[in-house]
Parts: sequence; C-alpha cells; structure tokens
Amino acid sequence: MTQLAPSLNFDGNAEEAFNFYRAVFGGDFKALMRWRDNPQCSDWNESAKNLIMHVSLEVGEGHVLMGSDTPSSFGQITNGNNFAIGITPDSREDADRLFQGLSDGGHGEMPMQDMFWGAYFGALQDKFGVRWMINFPSQPAS
Repeated sequence: MTQLAPSLNFDGNAEEAFNFYRAVFGGDFKALMRWRDNPQCSDWNESAKNLIMHVSLEVGEGHVLMGSDTPSSFGQITNGNNFAIGITPDSREDADRLFQGLSDGGHGEMPMQDMFWGAYFGALQDKFGVRWMINFPSQPAS
C-alpha cells in the first residue's frame, strides 16, 4: 500500500521543530543526520554543518514525518504557506489533543467542529508556520 511521508523544510530550526512534533505525537526518530555527515559539505562552516540534513519521525503505525534544514544557498524558504498536512486521528478526543498540542504557540485557523461532510474538523498553523488539518470522520464511510 502507498503511504505518504510529508517532508518539511526549515530555515535553521528543524531540530527544534521536530523535538516539538515528537513531544506532541510521541514516537521515535527513525533517522537523524546532520549536514556534517554529508562528505560534500566538508567545507561548510561549523554552524551550517550542525543543521539537520534529514530527520524522520515515526508517527503512529507506518507513518513517517520527514524534515530538514534547507541551506540558504538552496533558495529562500517560505514556511507554511505552500502546504498543509492532513491528519486522521482515531477519536474525537485524539483530534482535540492534537489540535491543542499543535496550536501551542501558533494559532487556530478553524476550531475543531462538526462539519457538513460528516467529520469533526479543525485547521491551524503551528508556531513554526506549518499548516495542519485535522479530520476525524464522525460517520462511517459508506
């Protein structure tokens, strides 16, 4: 079965962001590599070498969230305005917990509420500018 593994790019704070996500979701880092681990980056300054080249966080069963710090030489990063990550939790309570946790330091765009399509839904932007949509199907799919 095909699975999605969203990858988030940050401008120097991927480690802080992924520690935050690990605190919200639980799980373990499946991988954590720094730019210093890349032999092609041996001439970079020590600060840049210490940034995250790749991190993956196990979120639930069989799902992975990946990320990295994208060096400024790769182009300007505009966090959060070009995507949203959809989450389908196991319960309304879990939907509320995730919404509360992810919105800590950020802001809700739409509070958790029952929607016309038969789901309990909310949208927010976290303190790192990443947009999230939480959708718990209240009614079984037909």
